[in-house]
Amino acid sequence: MSAAKTAIAPVKNEPGVVAHTISVLVANEPGILARVVGLFSGRGYNIESLTVAEVNAEERQSRITIVTKGTPMIIEQIKAQLDRLVPVFRVRDLTVEGPHIERELALIKVRGTGEKRVEALRLADVFRAKVIDAKTDSFVFEVTGTSDKVQTFVGLMGALGLVDVCRTGIVAMSRGGDAF
Repeated sequence: MSAAKTAIAPVKNEPGVVAHTISVLVANEPGILARVVGLFSGRGYNIESLTVAEVNAEERQSRITIVTKGTPMIIEQIKAQLDRLVPVFRVRDLTVEGPHIERELALIKVRGTGEKRVEALRLADVFRAKVIDAKTDSFVFEVTGTSDKVQTFVGLMGALGLVDVCRTGIVAMSRGGDAF
């Protein structure tokens, strides 16, 4: 392990380490995602969740949503370094800027028959999960919501025959009428 990564790794156990959702508006061009990820890996910062998609086709802009953990000082460093990257247009820390909405989508495959099958369907109803594929011995559920909701549903399915999970990562935006 390099000296830089050794110095940063203990930060996760320090008091004041908090998860932050950072939204980055970038030019939709080849290599920008690699530069953003490279910034994190080069400095030993971990990415808990990462999503990216084009949000404005006319202006060729994409939004990258990153969830990372750190002390306030580390988060400020991350935001400053992201802001210096070209072609980054804007960096927002949704966690500190005020009310925002976060959602995640997951596909969960569960194998089961008999009572376990009935219980999986009952829990899916409680969590408002949709059955998007059904076979005689398995289901694929789609569940959306906060990461905690998704994780709770996955955990409950573990005892009922969980086979596979695919999660999108968090997407987020500020509340209210302002753009980006």
